[in-house]
Amino acid sequence: MSSFFNKNLPRACKYCVYGKDSVISDEVLCSRHGVTLPGDSCRHYRYDPLRREPQRAKIAGNYKPEDFSL
Repeated sequence: MSSFFNKNLPRACKYCVYGKDSVISDEVLCSRHGVTLPGDSCRHYRYDPLRREPQRAKIAGNYKPEDFSL
């Protein structure tokens, strides 16, 4: 859970409460400032952890058939 609330994340409209993803392009529709780029931010920025997509866990590929037997 701590990765969702990381304080070292850059401020970006793509993580903001006021931003919505655009269907047409990769821009963000902000209710405060209109159309913005995903990397922009403003003084109204509020982090929304539900808008963030965490990186997938990498699975090691060095398994043997014995690892899956009982």
